[in-house]
Amino acid sequence: MTVDDRAQGRARPRKTAPVIRLPEVRLPPLRPYEGPGLEPDGDYDGLDFTEADLAGQRARGSSFMDCRMRRSVLDEARLSRARFTDCVLDGIRGVGTDLAEATLRDVEVCDARLGGTQLHGAVLERVLVRGGKIDYLNLRAATLKDVTFEGCVLSEADFGGAVLERVVFRDCALRRVDFSVARMKDVDLRAAGELDIARGVDRLSGAVISPSQLIDLAPAFAAQIGVRVEAPVD
Repeated sequence: MTVDDRAQGRARPRKTAPVIRLPEVRLPPLRPYEGPGLEPDGDYDGLDFTEADLAGQRARGSSFMDCRMRRSVLDEARLSRARFTDCVLDGIRGVGTDLAEATLRDVEVCDARLGGTQLHGAVLERVLVRGGKIDYLNLRAATLKDVTFEGCVLSEADFGGAVLERVVFRDCALRRVDFSVARMKDVDLRAAGELDIARGVDRLSGAVISPSQLIDLAPAFAAQIGVRVEAPVD
């Protein structure tokens, strides 16, 4: 604010919060999935995968459009470089699911129970992750744009080297998260219910946190710049 502004009682306008675009998924009438199994580079359009056992399936490079996976099992499924467009993944569960370099665009992930999911190098755009618990999520070198994490638990998620733009964490528990070498722009962490950063506190430039979170993270910030915090000597 300039001296002239203060003299006239004018204040600069505050920067408005970025608008996070949510997925707009409107599924058409779906056909039940009855196939013998997924195939690499397969095309799956307008299918309902309800309680499908997809454990161990090999479907690298496949395309899923206007699909719903509901209460399906994805243990050790190989879906690297797959493309999910206008899809709902509801109640999926799996350990070791490989989605490396996959593309998720206009996708809702609800109440997932996943462990060790590989999404490194993936692209997530207009994605909503709501509810559920995801352990050891690997998002290294991934690109996240217009992504909302809401009401979920992310335990030891790895965002190392990822690019996050217009990403919000709302009512989430972030436990031992790794932001090493990540790049952020318009990332909102203020509404995270739990924020525990294991590594990469120095990469929060481009993010916004709350005053209480600043207090909680003060020891990590001090350690980052080499400041020792000790009680005074009597």
